[in-house]
Amino acid sequence: MIILASLPLLLKNVRIDDSFWSKYIELIRGTAIPYQWEVLNDRVPDAPLSYGMRNFRIAAGLEQGKFGGFVFQDSDVAKWLEAVGYSLQNQPDPELENIADQAIEIIAKAQQADGYLNTYYTLKEPGNRWTNFRACHELYCAGHMIEAAVAYYEATGKRRLLEVVCRFADHIDSIIGPEPGKMRAYPGHPEIELALVKLYRTTGDDKYLKLSKYFIDERGRDPYYFDLEAEKRGKTVHNPESEKFDRKYSQTHLPVREQATAEGHAVRAVYLYAAMADLAVETNDAGLLDACKRLWENIVNKRMYITGGIGSTACGEAFTFDYDLPNDTMYCETCASVGLVLFARRMLQLDLNGCYADVMEKALYNTVLSGMSLDGRHFFYVNPLEVRSVASAKDPGKAHVQATRQQWFGCACCPPNVARLLSSLGYYIYGQGPREICVHLYIGGEAEFAVDGQKVRLTQKTGYPWEGRATLELAPDVPVEFTLALRVPGWCRQAGVKVNGEKIQLKPALSRGYLLLRRVWHPGDKVEMDFPMPVMLMRAHPNVRADAGKVALQRGPLVYCLEEMDNGPDLHAISVNPTEAGFQASFDRTLLGGTVVIEGQAERADASPWGEGLYQATEEKTDKVTIKAVPYCLWNNRRPGEMLVWIGMRRWSRHLAPRHTAY
Repeated sequence: MIILASLPLLLKNVRIDDSFWSKYIELIRGTAIPYQWEVLNDRVPDAPLSYGMRNFRIAAGLEQGKFGGFVFQDSDVAKWLEAVGYSLQNQPDPELENIADQAIEIIAKAQQADGYLNTYYTLKEPGNRWTNFRACHELYCAGHMIEAAVAYYEATGKRRLLEVVCRFADHIDSIIGPEPGKMRAYPGHPEIELALVKLYRTTGDDKYLKLSKYFIDERGRDPYYFDLEAEKRGKTVHNPESEKFDRKYSQTHLPVREQATAEGHAVRAVYLYAAMADLAVETNDAGLLDACKRLWENIVNKRMYITGGIGSTACGEAFTFDYDLPNDTMYCETCASVGLVLFARRMLQLDLNGCYADVMEKALYNTVLSGMSLDGRHFFYVNPLEVRSVASAKDPGKAHVQATRQQWFGCACCPPNVARLLSSLGYYIYGQGPREICVHLYIGGEAEFAVDGQKVRLTQKTGYPWEGRATLELAPDVPVEFTLALRVPGWCRQAGVKVNGEKIQLKPALSRGYLLLRRVWHPGDKVEMDFPMPVMLMRAHPNVRADAGKVALQRGPLVYCLEEMDNGPDLHAISVNPTEAGFQASFDRTLLGGTVVIEGQAERADASPWGEGLYQATEEKTDKVTIKAVPYCLWNNRRPGEMLVWIGMRRWSRHLAPRHTAY
């Protein structure tokens, strides 16, 4: 039997008031969402055309024209609407709500009489609906629109879009499934599976849960549906580039319960795994839970970057093989880390284990935030760990690695994905079991719980991620007994916790990364936590060839990097000796809106006496230098230049570190 370990709170029950995160949430609400609306309406000069709202207006009969963009263009509008729904739950905004209502009316007018909703097929191939599940994203777009409808309904109570997606989901259910006369299809790009679970939870209609379960159960079975549909349409293809990959690309190489390694397109994979975890919650499916755990362990132990990025190759935007983690040709799509956060949060609903929250934190603070600039108007699709502008410009194998964030993309899945995740951040901070309140992330603000019918208010104050101190103040209406489960971050080696000034012995109360404090809690009770944040020199597993002989700097949840503007060009020439570097952290209020920087001693190879020869048998000459590192999430917010996460380590120094030293 699966125990629901940590169900998330309703977003309306969490209010974030945090020195670090509040500025990002306001950036999304006040800048990113309005900016993205302008882009979706093709009103931003020099940005690639979106066609998003234009396609819907044409499909609704409100203007003339042809379909523009990719086959999945509708999903950008849907993700924007979902972000609006979450933002309205955080802070009412009548003007934004009115804009969203108008957009929803246009979408409703674009819906076909039978409930079908997809502008590509309505406008461009009206006779070919449901003929290419492998590549044409009809179910993917449907899933994102369902998620948007649920978020908007929860925010406003308005049912207009919810009714639209219910009609669409009913149409899908009428043509797809195991029953005679239906297509035994499933999506090439998973997404609708987790959306249908949300729709079930919102409406209570179990046919949506059954349809989600069907999609999961059918995936990877033989006969292979994508081959069958290709035969039926005469083996025509929509996009030869996207359809050249094998079955692993779309996670259809095996039934999901038999899959043991993360394969294929990274975003598709983690969306699928998130849906599997959702279904394991709803159906008590131990087989799905076991598969989720196997896949999770493979990702985080063998196929994930130190920043929480996933996807090692641009070819298929995919996982490759264990320990293959190149730093300058990788992909690490922003959407993939968003999906990893979704997967992690759902695993916490199944198993209260700090490993899930640790990765959720890692991805949030590093790759997700790296995906958007501090102005809220520029974005990374790919999140490299090493970049040189000349390589991006002149090496075809690195052309996908941009040295600066872009205004928008023709394929623009990432910007609205960041907006919807950060707007819904309150979902990820806390969890609740039958008699447990769980703190997964240390983010300031207030939350409201119900324990045994009693209201419990919790106020969190913290300087995270710059400092590791946090305070929780509890205010139950009446004294009530429950377990307060506090995550002790995996990076923390020496935590300290006090309850009402009394020091707690951690070992007896520590369980799988959570400190479990069971007691009768009274109004005014206070929990103080101290998670020291020394600068840590991290090493990769010896099998990660790209990082052999290198170290990365980490402090608390933040991974750091070197930028050219602080350290000069040719960052590869810099190396450090762990015992001599003397790294120190300090807060710089003038830099990047205020950030902790790390400074220390290093050596830089001196190329000046080298001469013209490409190779020489000569002793290396180095200069002592002071280096400065900034949080990876903030890189490229000043001016373009080189960036480096993994720094060379001087093993040959005359002051080698003792063998027992842990970096």
